Amino acid sequence: MKVLVGLIATTLILMQAVAQPQSRSVDKIAAVVGGSIILQSDIEMQYAQYRAQGNPENTDIRCYFLQQILAQKLLSQQAAVDSITVSDAQVDDEVNRRMRVMIQRAGGQDRLEQFLNRSVLQYKDEIRPDIKEQLIANKMQGKITENVNVTPLDVRKYFESIPKDSLPSYGTEVELGQLVMYPKSTQLEKEVFHDKLDALRLRIKAGEDFGTLARIYSQDIGSAREGGELGFADRSAYVKEFSAIAFKLKVGELSPVFETQYGFHILQVIDRRGEQVNVRHILIKIEPTPASLSRIKSHIDSVYHLVLDKKVDFGKAVASFSDDSETKYNGGMMLNAENVRSRTTHISIDKLDPQLFLVVDTMKVGTYSKPVLFTSADGKQGYRFLYLKTKTHPHKANLEYDFPKIKDIALEDKTSRVVSEWFEKRRQATYVKIDTEYQTCSSLKDWTHSQN
Repeated sequence: MKVLVGLIATTLILMQAVAQPQSRSVDKIAAVVGGSIILQSDIEMQYAQYRAQGNPENTDIRCYFLQQILAQKLLSQQAAVDSITVSDAQVDDEVNRRMRVMIQRAGGQDRLEQFLNRSVLQYKDEIRPDIKEQLIANKMQGKITENVNVTPLDVRKYFESIPKDSLPSYGTEVELGQLVMYPKSTQLEKEVFHDKLDALRLRIKAGEDFGTLARIYSQDIGSAREGGELGFADRSAYVKEFSAIAFKLKVGELSPVFETQYGFHILQVIDRRGEQVNVRHILIKIEPTPASLSRIKSHIDSVYHLVLDKKVDFGKAVASFSDDSETKYNGGMMLNAENVRSRTTHISIDKLDPQLFLVVDTMKVGTYSKPVLFTSADGKQGYRFLYLKTKTHPHKANLEYDFPKIKDIALEDKTSRVVSEWFEKRRQATYVKIDTEYQTCSSLKDWTHSQN
């Protein structure tokens, strides 16, 4: 059986969660695994959502749904033997996170409750056991694979086992460095943003609704949609200035305006639970002024010329002057976002941000671009210049250029085999009974062959 890493997909519960409530008239037992039963109605709930998304009729997809549930049950049963658990706080956080997604997709809590034909609180209670089991199963699978690794020799052997005519092809790739500087505003320049938020704070103290003002004015887009609410989290979830305020205030208390690296905030504590706190906040970002942009342009120009004239090494200049935390301690080199685990710096040129591509396309290996104004992924304006370290042309995979990518593939293959072997052993040792309706499913052949 082919078992994918991350077998228990998060969509499993989400698909149940947003499906139109079904009548549970079809409640025969579809399968038994160990001491757990799986009802036909559980599978039909998922199929209804599959069809609601506009997918065509596909009766075979029910086989896939059953396979996923069987795997989850087997993992959670072993987790109980191994005393693997998750905390109530983890379950609550996941339930709340999923409900926020559902409310957003439905266009509001009232519309979701109408769609579900029950209250959100009632539905959260209904899905909580399933989500808890899913989290435990995920944790169990993590334990199974936690020590899986590959050595350079393993990678070489794996590569040599691939038939030459089956080797993957890779397009043009580059190794690209950057030195980034963002403008630093003076206290006087910051005052206008501080005062804007302080005015909102006074409106809240005068009786206006915090959530409404957060939706209208907060520049934290993710939480603004939720009225500024961030959900339960511990101190490690926030930068230190934010945590210091959030864990100091009493429930219902409104903070003064304070500053973090993201801008100015006000927050209000909604609830506390042990070492966790649920808060809502409003963020006003500190926007650069023409004067602050001019200052940083002069600064980066001077650093650029030091590097260009070889008076300062590029990597040392990055470590001393760059404001980009992701590349500052990596010699300025960007990591391939699709292979973060392997920390490879080789990036396919067709995956580059369009702003980068236009510059890189005109560069030669070993050269630097002139500093230019740019906007970061999170909307910050600044200046940067680039360094093109290497450029490889389209080629068949080889160990010299593609070792990190081949290592990832080899690790995925080994992990998949470890998980498959684990499932095979557990199936043989566990009572499995699948209804005759599903015994012809090709995706369930390993499960039906192991029936006792």
